[in-house]
Amino acid sequence: MDKVYLYDGSFVGLLNLIMELIKMNERPYNIKDELYSSSLFETLINFDIPWDDNILKNMRLSFGKYALDVIYYVFLSEENNKELIIYYFVLNALKFHKNIVYRRDLKCVSEALRISQYVIHEGHKMKGFLRFKELENKVLYAEIEPTNDVILLVSDHFKKRLCNEYWIIRDVKRGLLSIYNKKKYIVVLEENFTFSTLNLSEEEKEMESLWKVFYKTIGIDARRNDRCRRNFMPKKYWKYILEVEDEL
Repeated sequence: MDKVYLYDGSFVGLLNLIMELIKMNERPYNIKDELYSSSLFETLINFDIPWDDNILKNMRLSFGKYALDVIYYVFLSEENNKELIIYYFVLNALKFHKNIVYRRDLKCVSEALRISQYVIHEGHKMKGFLRFKELENKVLYAEIEPTNDVILLVSDHFKKRLCNEYWIIRDVKRGLLSIYNKKKYIVVLEENFTFSTLNLSEEEKEMESLWKVFYKTIGIDARRNDRCRRNFMPKKYWKYILEVEDEL
């Protein structure tokens, strides 16, 4: 039976498990979060491990900030075997330390760098594609449905950009809400939060109508290039982009 080691679903929890497996000289068949459903040929292993609260600090000193950022972005991805990639990245980083990011000859490093760039790129796109709408209570509300779990990256951006506003960002795919109160934001499960209303303010309705008219008016039919537009603004994001949602 193949052994699948479980962790609590958090980044720090994964790193603690990985370090414990390395100390045990254990090469896991797979690592998954605790919600994972096993196949008939797999054995799930969930055991108590020593918890190191300073693991992020220690890894940053040993591997460098860039390497730690890389594996964090891999963790945020939807890559099926991301935990194993991080495991082998950390295993080799213990040998090469800060030079690990230059070892592209190692599959775990090349894969981690590729995935992290994809996550960063999507997070950057979300900053531009996200559309806030003003609700009746003056709270700004936006919905996104990214491939990867980039809600923290997006929230960090808007915490600086809209620091004097109340806002909520909803990740529809994962059922997560990022709620900001002009000081800090928290990310909670949607099922633990109840909306009193999602009705748009009258000003928002008027602005949306005007914006759609403006967007269509400035377009030049003779220079329309749908293929180019989809390259810059993938169609999978159109559902939540005001000016193009009607084209789906």
